Amino acid sequence: MQKKPIPFAERLRPQTLEEVVGQKHLIGPQKPLTRMVEKGQLYSLIFWGPPGTGKTTIAYILAQSFRMPFVSLSAIFSGVADLRKIFEEAKTTFEKGTSTLLFVDEIHRFNRSQQDSFLPYVEKGIITLVGATTENPSFELNGALLSRCQVFTLHRLSAEDLEQILKRAEEYLQKNLPLTSEARTLLIELADGDGRALLNLAEVLAEDTPPEPFGPQELTELLIKRAPLYDKAQEGHYNLISALHKSLRGSDPDAALYWFARMLEGGEDPLYIGRRMIRFAAEDIGLADPQALVQALAGVEAYERLGSPEGELALVQTLVYLATAPKSNSLYRAFPQALREARTSGSLMPPKHILNAPTALMKKEGYGKGYIYDHETPEGFSGQNYFPDEMGRKIFYEPVARGFEREIQKRLDYWKKLRERKG
Repeated sequence: MQKKPIPFAERLRPQTLEEVVGQKHLIGPQKPLTRMVEKGQLYSLIFWGPPGTGKTTIAYILAQSFRMPFVSLSAIFSGVADLRKIFEEAKTTFEKGTSTLLFVDEIHRFNRSQQDSFLPYVEKGIITLVGATTENPSFELNGALLSRCQVFTLHRLSAEDLEQILKRAEEYLQKNLPLTSEARTLLIELADGDGRALLNLAEVLAEDTPPEPFGPQELTELLIKRAPLYDKAQEGHYNLISALHKSLRGSDPDAALYWFARMLEGGEDPLYIGRRMIRFAAEDIGLADPQALVQALAGVEAYERLGSPEGELALVQTLVYLATAPKSNSLYRAFPQALREARTSGSLMPPKHILNAPTALMKKEGYGKGYIYDHETPEGFSGQNYFPDEMGRKIFYEPVARGFEREIQKRLDYWKKLRERKG
């Protein structure tokens, strides 16, 4: 029988605290977890944070650092019988002079009596409990258990953290993932702060050797095709994300509501959907309706304050607003063009007339010479050049003739005429 391959995320799991990506408020010089290891004093802990932020990994590293037996279980799949067996084995180990580190994932899923069963073993030091939860422990854990544990909050990984994980994966593979820079950015966005999800996606990509690197569209199609491997709650996770996004882009609020409801029913985190809507507001609406981003941020904030189910209506309001807003991806197209120009143009200096001249030498060199203060012109517009002299004027942002961008285009046309007239 062929052995099942070890998942990519498991093969790249950090082995020391120094290798853990992110959580710099907990790990590093003079930080709480590092100091615990240095002092040789480990207490029972609760790790509170979103998925894929290192809760299991850190618990395992602590067990290795203190040379303790490591036992892991999930509160979703375990019951009283499992706990009794673990407690009995931990008592035997304790009689030999060693405490057991018991890691309990989703500890908030245990009921009150199950949580109470930990107390005597924690108090006597038979087990050192490390619980992981995605829910606020103040609301979900018994006060008696909570008082015997230190609570540490783990933050979702930043884009920089996820990029570091991707580079580590590429070093392990000894090759770069077949992605354009835009697709790489999209991959990190899809992971949504979850390091494990990112490595799962990277594992899918590592199996492909396309003739050309995947762009955003090709990446989306690949992940949709392979989505069943990484479903969440038996739902086509990336299929539904794509369906929701395209329904919004297609200005169909009813279809968007349907896919939104499907995602919630499938167990999706509403805040994940909220973050995708924030991205949509910037990517697919932009300045066609400047209020779209404001509405998206407000909807997510309202949900964070109210929680489920009350806060879901705020997300529905945002969803319908975005679906019915005028659409433009002009900002989404403009920024990559500017990035490409910045990367290829080298270190060209700004034109001297827009540079400040705080010293006599700089004035002698012509810094600031010929600069026109726009507010002193009749039109409030000087029409001067702000690009490097060697480059010439470029156009990256081209508004669409929809929504507020129609007004922006009128302004740009007016300034273009003034610029031509002023020479």
